[in-house]
Amino acid sequence: MEALEPADFERAARARLPAETWDFVQGGSGAERTLAANRAQFEQARLRPRTMVDVSTTDQRLTLLGSPLSTPIGIAPVAYHQLFHPEGETATARAAGRAGALMVAGIFASRTLESIAEAATGPLWLQLYWLRRRDALAALVERAEAVGFRALVLTVDAPRIGRRLRDARNGFAVPAHIRAVNLDPSLMAASHRADAGSSGIADHAKEQFDPTLTWADLAWLRERSSLPIVLKGILTAEDARLAAEHGVDAVVVSNHGGRQLDGALPTLSALPEVVAATPPDLPVLLDGGVRTGTDVALAVALGARAVLIGRPILWGLAADGENGVARVLDLLKTELDDTLALLGRPRLADLDPTAVVR
Repeated sequence: MEALEPADFERAARARLPAETWDFVQGGSGAERTLAANRAQFEQARLRPRTMVDVSTTDQRLTLLGSPLSTPIGIAPVAYHQLFHPEGETATARAAGRAGALMVAGIFASRTLESIAEAATGPLWLQLYWLRRRDALAALVERAEAVGFRALVLTVDAPRIGRRLRDARNGFAVPAHIRAVNLDPSLMAASHRADAGSSGIADHAKEQFDPTLTWADLAWLRERSSLPIVLKGILTAEDARLAAEHGVDAVVVSNHGGRQLDGALPTLSALPEVVAATPPDLPVLLDGGVRTGTDVALAVALGARAVLIGRPILWGLAADGENGVARVLDLLKTELDDTLALLGRPRLADLDPTAVVR
């Protein structure tokens, strides 16, 4: 059957992936309250359509940190794309380029930064965790800038990994044949084994992530690269103001897809206060729970410049590689076009909070 919505790829991916990999993708932390709340906030919001508006042409183009994009729908950083398809991140990058979409590659990508950059025809950003080994972090930043990545996305909500019970029950570890190839293997050994009642992901983070990260450390990162710095994991006005004060170039409202602090604010709830606390020229992005083009319109109306999509991209990758990812992005773009037209707000700039009732 022809896929008519991203959820069609969800069903196809579940049929193809091992159960423990499926749980790794779909699961959240704790009782998965935040995971469910991310979706619930989008499902409970309602739109206020305007009529008698010329919607013969819709336009979802934008410019983000100097890069022109065809859509505000980007690809969120997720580790180990080769868990889902042999071509991994290179397939994802090609699909993003076909869609004119931003791709944020993960620090634990399973393809080299160089091969991802070679495959990409659109803008690439690189996501980072703050590692204890700053020399490894600095080397990765240097490589990314050299091959054309356009921004660094520092994830700030993971001083340790949340208790992800599905992974712990499955004893999930990264298969030996799939590696985070951009880092020294000695840094990644723990990710390939799992202690009883834990997971390789959690054990690796405990070993390698530096929990002493503070706002003062941003100066160290700024000294090592001229690339814009984006902070991912901002949920409060207080942290949004501090990000602006420390010269950050953009922020991502994110709760790690419900995989860190269970009970944390859903992202659509947190978005308005973050937007209100940041200067108008500091872009605010959002991830977590976005599943449809209408969800994208809701986020943009409430102040997001763009959204990042995680799980649906992996569904498409698992189902049909590059073409699956491209089709997921195409479906989301088509849904967003339909929403803009039926909402009577044909351009992204026409979306504002008056379009939404929550």
